[in-house]
Amino acid sequence: MLWLKALHLIFMVTWFAGLFYLPRVYVYHAMSSDEISNERFKVMERKLFGIMTLGMMATFLFGIWMLVAYDWDIYAHAGWLHAKLALLALALAYHYYCYLCLLDFKHDRNQRSHVYYRWMNEVPVLFLVGIVILAVVKPF
Repeated sequence: MLWLKALHLIFMVTWFAGLFYLPRVYVYHAMSSDEISNERFKVMERKLFGIMTLGMMATFLFGIWMLVAYDWDIYAHAGWLHAKLALLALALAYHYYCYLCLLDFKHDRNQRSHVYYRWMNEVPVLFLVGIVILAVVKPF
């Protein structure tokens, strides 16, 4: 079971590294004005999104595997787990929103400023803090 937990954490770090970094790339992309930079950022965004999506899928795979292996009945009434799963659903929605932003940049239709993306870059911190506290402290 410790191997499942280790793999779950490794891929969670991969996923969240992407969630932290992709909006930062959007900041620089929104500030770029030349075509060479524009194309370079498009490649970076596409590759980073692919890596973080693989991290997300593996995070969910090993997380679900742990729930099944540890006996779901034990956790079915754990409030902390339900809250964690709700935060994970929000993180998944944020991941999808990052994809929509990627499409806007890909098709040269971004309308948002670099300041917007700077604020957007702070959102995954809230998810990570909540998820880690819930998983480690199990407050309820």
